[in-house]
Formats: sequence, structure tokens, C-alpha cells
Amino acid sequence: MVMVYSVGHISGAHFNPAVTITFAIFRHFPFKQVPLYIVAQLIGSTLASGTLCLLFNVKHDSYFGTVPVGSNLQSLVLEIIISFLLMFVISGVATDNRSIGELAGIAVGMTITLNVFVAGPVSGASMNPARSIGPAITVHIYKGLWVYIVGPIVGTILGGFAYNLIRFTDKPLRELTNSGSFLKSMSRSNQSAV
Repeated sequence: MVMVYSVGHISGAHFNPAVTITFAIFRHFPFKQVPLYIVAQLIGSTLASGTLCLLFNVKHDSYFGTVPVGSNLQSLVLEIIISFLLMFVISGVATDNRSIGELAGIAVGMTITLNVFVAGPVSGASMNPARSIGPAITVHIYKGLWVYIVGPIVGTILGGFAYNLIRFTDKPLRELTNSGSFLKSMSRSNQSAV
């Protein structure tokens, strides 16, 4: 969350190759810059992992990367779901001019926190290929690494697609929420009972 506020105005706070790819697909980011961003993200992750290994003398049994605890399939499905949720929120707060942009870091940070609570015990809740690739390269543990490349990319693309499906409407929000509102029907039934 702090990093989003710190560098968001400079680079768009792109720390995640899956999000960068999804932004490019949905035209929020130029495709020609995607390779450079991904290389920078991977270098940053690898350097950060290398720094941790040097500072704390990390061994194979104290690996800080992500590996599936359950099956690869379980972790893949969880990574797709939580990456979907992350991208859906990012799309809502970072690309829709109707949102309150100042709250983007809080919304994204809380989504990541909830995703970690839910999926962390099974998949490690990476949601970010660079976050998994850097430690894998540094410590040479590649178990299930493909899950953390494929899952977040598929999940973020689906999340961006889903948000774009609901984003484009000519109806004002008031009309959308009033059309079939459960609360509105409840208030009508309460008024008729009185």
C-alpha cells in the first residue's frame, strides 16, 4: 500500500507482471513498454531475494518463496481466483475515473491481505509471477513455479475482463441500483405493513 502511494505517480506502481500484461491487453498501458517493465520487475524481485539471502544466510529449508502446499491444481485454481479478485479491485480503483483514486492503495492492500489469509496456507498467495520467480532463481527451488506464472496471468486477465464488462454502461449508478434492489423491495413491503 505504501509503495503504491510512493511511486504510483511515477511508474503507475507496476510491481506485478500479470497486472502489467492485463493493463496492456485492456489498453490502459502501452504494449511496447511491457517487456521493459517485466524485465525490471524480475530484476527487482531477484535482487531483493538475493539481498535477503545474503543478509540472513537463507538455506533450502527456510525458503521464503512460494511453493504449493497442496497439489499444483489446488494452488493453480486458488492463484487464478485471488488474482482475479486483485485485478478486479485494481481495475475499479486505478482505471475507472468514477472511483476515489486516493483510496486505491488501501483497497489494493486490503485485497492482498484478505487473499493471503484465504489462499496463503495452500498456495502461498503469490498473485505475482515476479514475486515467485525472484526467490526461485536465487535459492534454486522451482517446485510448481509454473503455477505462479500461469495462475496470476490467467486470473488477472479474467479479472480485467470481468470489470470491463460492468464498467461500460450509459445508465447512472442510481438507476442501476434502483432497478432490482432488494432493499427497495423490502422498504416497500415494510411501508405496506404499516
